[in-house]
Amino acid sequence: MHETSHVAGSRFGLGAHKCGSFFGENSAVSCPIDAFIFDLDGTVYLGDAVLPGAAEGIAELRRNGKRTLFVSNKPLEPRDAYARKLTRLGIPTSPEDVITSGYVLGYHLAHTEPHLRLYVVGEDNLLNELRSHGLTIVPEFMDQDPMQVIAPEGIDAVVIAFDRTLDYRKLNTAYQALVRGARFFATNPDKTCPMPGGAIPDAGATIAALEHMTGRKVELLAGKPSKLMIDVALHRLGVPPERALLVGDRLETDITMGQRAGMFTAVALTGVSKRDDVQKMSSPPDFVIESLKELVDLHC
Repeated sequence: MHETSHVAGSRFGLGAHKCGSFFGENSAVSCPIDAFIFDLDGTVYLGDAVLPGAAEGIAELRRNGKRTLFVSNKPLEPRDAYARKLTRLGIPTSPEDVITSGYVLGYHLAHTEPHLRLYVVGEDNLLNELRSHGLTIVPEFMDQDPMQVIAPEGIDAVVIAFDRTLDYRKLNTAYQALVRGARFFATNPDKTCPMPGGAIPDAGATIAALEHMTGRKVELLAGKPSKLMIDVALHRLGVPPERALLVGDRLETDITMGQRAGMFTAVALTGVSKRDDVQKMSSPPDFVIESLKELVDLHC
């Protein structure tokens, strides 16, 4: 795990790093970083608006020959939709440069347990993503009363995801399958999703409810901070973890994933995490930034 120290008079978080040095707020940190992995919501954009300095910072990193990749725990849209959105916001991106938790889950299960029949608490895009990997999706039991004990026939595993269409039928079906021994998977553990004006409930709330009701824990997590997601990301970039920097706004997912992988990490104070949260950490990220444009000043 990388160490961070701070130089008097410098911006908090942009202190001396064991791979280089920092000599003042406008001086350069020298580090062997070839690739940057960016979280999306709360880091690159918020809602439908690009965050200040994000497009300029990423463009400058690319001009300097740095590779870039975008990761999202949100399984709400296909990768090409995220690529189109980034391009529309001034950050030209191809679908191959985007990895979502839904893609990682589908890729992993298709290569390890393709026979499983999945009941998915998620939206249509996730179902389509999993089907695109050749996986079997169990449909809703519409002939059964959602207010009674549902018989979850043919379910081998339950997948919990960010689902804005969550209702009692889905929750009841997932619960009945889990108490009967179905496997317990999830795309992402995020408690909330940042939105303009605040945040909305995410998959973590549904996971917590089912864990509480069943006394079980999720056994497979595809998204951040799982090793699955970062392994796919680093393989796509073709760089070892020690030559990559992960940038995100969530300490418990983005920063934790990068630290576990042995990467450099930077928390962006543009989403859910605040400076006070960072100061309370026993293992803080290597850098704290208020705009992605500050990454250019690292001159890595």
